[in-house]
Amino acid sequence: MAFEDEDGRPLTLADFKGKAILLNIWATWCLPCREEMPTLDSLQAQLGGEQFEVVALSVDHAGISVVEKFYRKTGIQHLRQYIDPSTLATSTLGIEGVPTTLLIDHNGREIGRLVGAAEWDSPAMMDLMTRAIDGIRN
Repeated sequence: MAFEDEDGRPLTLADFKGKAILLNIWATWCLPCREEMPTLDSLQAQLGGEQFEVVALSVDHAGISVVEKFYRKTGIQHLRQYIDPSTLATSTLGIEGVPTTLLIDHNGREIGRLVGAAEWDSPAMMDLMTRAIDGIRN
């Protein structure tokens, strides 16, 4: 599965090996996606680093400019911008709708999946993510 960062550099999930990632497949036209993005930004701000990253992968056909505009308009500061304008990620990963979020361990294995929006920075979710990251590290 290939996608690009905000500078147009090609990436795959293998580029994140050694790090747990929360891969959120979303689009700017998706209202539940838009509503959960600030909580993903907060999660990245609190837990992101060498061991963990929230990868918010937009499947907008219009390209990275709509993601950049959305981030600026909503004050997203901690998430990097990733885009899959081909939307091949959805079929590759078996995604039937957005938002869909996958928890991927440091070896690139999916260990959890949630279809639909969530409050990612809630105390319960933060605890779950912290325990997942700690479990992955050990």
